Amino acid sequence: QLQLVESGGGLVQPGGSLRLSCAASGFTLDYYAIGWFRQAPGKEREGVSCISSNGANTNYADSVKGRFTISRDNAKNTVYLQMNSLKPEDTAVYYCAASRLYNRGNCYLTKGLYNYWGQGTQITVSS
Repeated sequence: QLQLVESGGGLVQPGGSLRLSCAASGFTLDYYAIGWFRQAPGKEREGVSCISSNGANTNYADSVKGRFTISRDNAKNTVYLQMNSLKPEDTAVYYCAASRLYNRGNCYLTKGLYNYWGQGTQITVSS
């Protein structure tokens, strides 16, 4: 069974940091671009960051540039999202997703390109 499982969410104060992990089971992430998306209450799911399957390229939403860093460790079949300088507006459920793209050097923050999704992990930024 193909699964993505997010972990690392929780409650953090503004200005704090968290690291999310996205672990795959049932398949190898080597040939998949991985994206992180988030959905706040009453809002649409939006792309946060993605990394190409070969790790060469990354993309970030403007709202998180300079604060979030995506990385991957194919040996551990895991992708990470390091989140620093967190703000209350970062509060959301965060999802990771996998996209099998022909071009291994690209990734896109487009929901429809992603085939597999995790169940999500809650991030709450509040004092």
